[in-house]
Amino acid sequence: MFDLPADTKAARRAYTRFRKDLLKDGFTMMQFSVYIRHCASFDNAELHAARMGAKVPQKGEVQFLIITDKQFGRIKVYVGKKRDNPTPAPAQLQLF
Repeated sequence: MFDLPADTKAARRAYTRFRKDLLKDGFTMMQFSVYIRHCASFDNAELHAARMGAKVPQKGEVQFLIITDKQFGRIKVYVGKKRDNPTPAPAQLQLF
């Protein structure tokens, strides 16, 4: 989970670089500013956390939360009103 400033051009560049490093290291976006990565062991998770922790931009904050597969499987997701499906485009153009 991270909170990185994006108020200047340099800060946006650092944000983008960090995000690309996360993706290159095998993380995927779970939610805005929340990325996840499956690791085979606690030691492997520590390795990835240390690697990415070393790449945190100077004006940013990153938190690593290591949970087990069982804990991850117990995540409960609640969704408000689901989006309506968009109206399908007509198969043929109609002129009036």
